[in-house]
Amino acid sequence: MIRAENVTKRFEDIVAVDHITAEIKEGNVFGLIGTNGSGKSTFLRMVSGILKPDEGSITIDGEGVWENPSVKSRFFYISDDQYFFSNGTPEELKLFYACIYPGFDQKRFYHLLGSFGLKKDRKISAFSKGMKKQLSVICGLCAGTDYLFCDETFDGLDPVMRQTVKSLFANDMAERNLTPIIASHNLRELEDICDHVGLLHRGGILLSKDLDEMKLNLHKIQCVLKPGMKAEDLKALDIVKTEQSGSIYTLTVRGEEKEITNWMESYDPLFFEMIPLSLEEIFISETEVAGYDIKSLIL
Repeated sequence: MIRAENVTKRFEDIVAVDHITAEIKEGNVFGLIGTNGSGKSTFLRMVSGILKPDEGSITIDGEGVWENPSVKSRFFYISDDQYFFSNGTPEELKLFYACIYPGFDQKRFYHLLGSFGLKKDRKISAFSKGMKKQLSVICGLCAGTDYLFCDETFDGLDPVMRQTVKSLFANDMAERNLTPIIASHNLRELEDICDHVGLLHRGGILLSKDLDEMKLNLHKIQCVLKPGMKAEDLKALDIVKTEQSGSIYTLTVRGEEKEITNWMESYDPLFFEMIPLSLEEIFISETEVAGYDIKSLIL
């Protein structure tokens, strides 16, 4: 488990991370969402032990990260601003990481390299942005660590490759309980993979919740009510948001699905159905309750 308690990081007069407290459980995908400059990269660098917090503490399974090689050997960090050796090749990168991570799976490395169509002896400097991201992901998975920190890892990957990487993450989670922490400015990229999502804004966590909890308590209904009836007449429902197109209402309602269904049936509408909510819709509803407009926070 990763635990951050009251973590703060300043760069001169800029507060990049402002008193963040968060808990990341093992075996889950934690999505760190926020616009550019919200503190995502700074937070990941502190979790990785690259930066030292000015205040607060960060621990992995009870041990401090800063200047602790034994803890650092348990995670792999994929930076948004990647660095590779000058004139280096994937083969040389593999040899480097095999020295740092004793459990580095060289057989799997060559297999994935071939599957992704990357040549082991080609200079990395000649790779495209997407190819470099693919190589970093391959190295991260083959390192065999308990945790994988990804900063905008899907940025630069085409849609097919994104799904491939997500499938690899899911496979390692099932087989060896890998815990990925993925920072992104795009909610849609994380919608089908995250278990828990934290929303960063101006260096602080605005919202941090399990997706299952949010999905169980928030529902979307499309309905056509009886003539003369309006959405405001559905007083038994805790309606968070109402949209109307002609006679069709689209309602975002808070509460348990069974109870909501029973109330809707009692109003005897002409038609109604429950529609799955997207991650973006869930966050819009949750942040509006907190007094924020997520559309101005997330791209």
